[in-house]
Amino acid sequence: MRVPAGAGPTLTMGGMTPTPPARRVLLAAPRGYCAGVDRAVIAVEKALEQYGAPIYVRHEIVHNKYVVQTLEKKGAIFVDRTQEVPEGSIVMFSAHGVAPIVHEEAAERKLATIDATCPLVTKVHKEAVRFAQEDFDILLIGHEGHEEVIGTSGEAPDHIQLVDGPGDVAQVEVRDPSKVVWLSQTTLSVDETMETVDALKEKFPQLISPPSDDICYATQNRQLAVKQMGAEADLVIVVGSRNSSNSKRLVEVAKLAGAREAYLVDFAEEIDEAWLKDDVSTVGVTSGASVPEVLVEGVLEWLSKRGFEDVGIVKAAEESITFSLPKELRRDLRAEAASLTEGRAAR
Repeated sequence: MRVPAGAGPTLTMGGMTPTPPARRVLLAAPRGYCAGVDRAVIAVEKALEQYGAPIYVRHEIVHNKYVVQTLEKKGAIFVDRTQEVPEGSIVMFSAHGVAPIVHEEAAERKLATIDATCPLVTKVHKEAVRFAQEDFDILLIGHEGHEEVIGTSGEAPDHIQLVDGPGDVAQVEVRDPSKVVWLSQTTLSVDETMETVDALKEKFPQLISPPSDDICYATQNRQLAVKQMGAEADLVIVVGSRNSSNSKRLVEVAKLAGAREAYLVDFAEEIDEAWLKDDVSTVGVTSGASVPEVLVEGVLEWLSKRGFEDVGIVKAAEESITFSLPKELRRDLRAEAASLTEGRAAR
C-alpha cells in the first residue's frame, strides 16, 4: 500500500496501524477536445443553424458516442456511404478525412459538400500526393480499417502500403529502397510509431521521414501528460469511446508508464467500483481528443462521492491552436452576414 509523504502511523489500542492513504485524483492537462475536433463539432452545429436539418455527415464526425448522439438530436444524420445521402442534400465529411473518390461520388449525386477534415490530416494527404507524384513508395503506418487510413490511402493507392505495426515490417517490399518514405496516421501512440519506424529503417536504411512529425500535436501532448500521470497513479481512467484510436492509445500509454490498471469508459456510469481496491490511493483521469469536458466532470463527480475529492493537475503542455471553420461554411456565413448588414442599411 502506498503511503503519501508526511502521513504517519496512528496509535490504537492494539498498537500501531498505518494511516490509510490519502485518496487523490491526478487530472491530465491537456485532455479532451483538440482543435480539429472542436472545429468539426462546431461545423455541424453551425451548418444546422445555417441550413436547417437534416445535415448528413459521412461517418461519425468524431469518434465519440456522446457527441454523435447529441448532434443526432439536433438534426444531424450519420451515414456510412455517400450513396445513402439523398441527391441534392448537404453532406459533411468527418474530421478523419476522405479519399478523392468520395468527393467524386458526392459530385455525381449533386451533393453540396462541407469538408470538416482536420487540417493536420489534410497535411498528411498532401504529403501522400506529393511523394506519389515523385514516384516514392509510401509506407503508411496506421491501423487497417480506420477512416483516416482509408482516406489517406485513397490519395495514392498505387504508391501506398499500410504497415500496421512492427510485426508487418518483414512483409514490406518496395520497388527502389532509395525512394521510400513513411507517413503516419495522426492518432497513434508516438512510441509505437517510432518502434515501427526503427524497424523499417533497419530494413530500408535510406527510408525518408516526412517533413514534419505526422503524429498530431494534441495526440502527443495527451500522451505526454498520461506518461507523467501514469508513473504516480495506481489506476487510470480514460474517458473516450472504443472506436477512438487516440483514446485507446492513452490506455496503453498509461499502463506502460506504470499504472497498475487503466480502463476506457464513455461515461462515469461505466466505472466499476471493484477497480477502487483498498490499495488504490491515486486515480489518474484523462480524456481522448474527441471527448467533451462534461464527460470528464461526470467522472470527477463519481470519484468525489467515493472519497477521491483532492484533485491535482498534471500539466504537460499549453495548447493555443485553433482552426477556422471549413471554407464552404465560412463563405455562406459571410454571405448571410453581408446580406443582413445590407438589409439594415436599406431600412
